[in-house]
Amino acid sequence: MIHGLMESGRLAVESLRSNTMRSLLTTLGIVIGISTVIAIISVIQGLNRAFAAQISGMGSDVIYVQKWNWTSNDWTQLRKWKDIGFKELHAIQRSSHLVDKVAPMFVTMRKVKNGRRYIDEATVYGFGVGGPEIRGAVPMAGRALTPVDFDGSREVVLIGWDIAEKLFPHESPVGKPLTVGGKRLQIVGVLEKKGNAFGESLDATVIMPIGTFMKHFGRRRMMTITVVPKANADPDETIDELRGILRRVRKVPFGQPDTFGINRIDALQELYRTLTGGLYAAMIGVGSISLLVGGVGIMNIMLVSVTERTKEIGIRKALGARPRAILLQFLLEAIVLSCLGGVLGTWLGFGIAALVDAVSPVPASVQPWSIGIGLGFSATVGLVFGVLPARRAAAKNPIDCLRYE
Repeated sequence: MIHGLMESGRLAVESLRSNTMRSLLTTLGIVIGISTVIAIISVIQGLNRAFAAQISGMGSDVIYVQKWNWTSNDWTQLRKWKDIGFKELHAIQRSSHLVDKVAPMFVTMRKVKNGRRYIDEATVYGFGVGGPEIRGAVPMAGRALTPVDFDGSREVVLIGWDIAEKLFPHESPVGKPLTVGGKRLQIVGVLEKKGNAFGESLDATVIMPIGTFMKHFGRRRMMTITVVPKANADPDETIDELRGILRRVRKVPFGQPDTFGINRIDALQELYRTLTGGLYAAMIGVGSISLLVGGVGIMNIMLVSVTERTKEIGIRKALGARPRAILLQFLLEAIVLSCLGGVLGTWLGFGIAALVDAVSPVPASVQPWSIGIGLGFSATVGLVFGVLPARRAAAKNPIDCLRYE
């Protein structure tokens, strides 16, 4: 059995080698389908890693109380809600029994300068006590913001790696002045480097005490309240408690929907998985169409091959070859032909992914297991679309085959 299989495989390879150009052209549909699947898988995996890196600094256990609900599409309704403010913050601080840390946060985009060097748009945060630690803003040089800085609304800031590198390229920025949105403040620390995500820097940031932020940039803006539950508190129970406090302080009638958003990273991850699920669906659709076209091409060329080799089939049968051996030979030819397209498509897909990663802001991450997907799909296509030609070859009458011209 094994010897017969090996012999059929050898004959299949020899037959394909005798028609190299035709074999390569036949696999074109398979190549396009597999390369599309591999390239999209690589891009999606790269996006997943970049997204995970981007949100890692937000804290997996952090709850965000905001005006907006991340998963809602009814923006018309959301715009009618009042901004979150200090009333809600103080209510949570007074009434919550499940919260370990709570801090307000403001954010704006401002120009930052050091002499003639500048960055047009830096993300400027104003935090309450404990806010930088909740968001994972840890200094790698200098010091963190202290309670004295917050209580006195001191003119001090922490800066991200990009600001330090671009505005202070040949000196330590700690202790130096920095102009933020036209206001002169002193740098007391440089944050750890976080890198890029989706082509945007996570290190072009400035952090200051919330009192300093409001003094320079105003307080009439949307506040986000960052909340960390106690170690033994269930996050869902904490959210229920926060919802009760906020509904009470906002006087939301019983039976009416919330007029605020309570968001967690897992909700954002779920939304992201929904979006990437659409990309996977598109990948499956495009890849399936290409593989279908490639499969039809393989079936067509194998039917032509059966006709061209009618006399060969007759001679083999006259010499004692069984229909099963003939069927196996042609079926293996279809599978080998399809797998050849799978190999070429996999290489091409890896090349496309590497090119996308190198020349565009979209990250791509090649996954070794995608090789198995590519070869598995291509082998399946060869098997499915090779059955009809193989059965037709195996069913031929040897006498009619020998008479064929």
